Amino acid sequence: MNDAPRQRGFTLIELMITVAIIGILATIALPSYRDYVMRANRSAAASYLLEVANLQERHFLDARAYAADMTALGATPPTEVSTNYTITTAGNNTATPPSYTVTATPISTGPQSSDSCGVLTLNSKGEKGHASGASRCWN
Repeated sequence: MNDAPRQRGFTLIELMITVAIIGILATIALPSYRDYVMRANRSAAASYLLEVANLQERHFLDARAYAADMTALGATPPTEVSTNYTITTAGNNTATPPSYTVTATPISTGPQSSDSCGVLTLNSKGEKGHASGASRCWN
């Protein structure tokens, strides 16, 4: 009879196969996750642009003029938007009829800098714009 204790554990080959599988899964999952985060950030910015447009319309009802900038509007972007985008608004009260444009520009050092949609815009006519021709940018 053999009374030697049995060795338990993983062999080097089993460990290398596990590492290879984790590496393959990571190369598939990380780009999908980055795309998801980019779409979520873009969606938050688009939602905030709609909110600023609503504030502009309220300001117009009260003051009979659109606000010249975000300070005059009294609007501050939420953190999830301000960390990824610079939000600006410009009212043109000399035009007939008066108009405004709200813009979300990706911060050049942030994760949205590589977003193909680029700058998102919304104007007083309700026209939604973006840098690419893709319809997914405002979805």
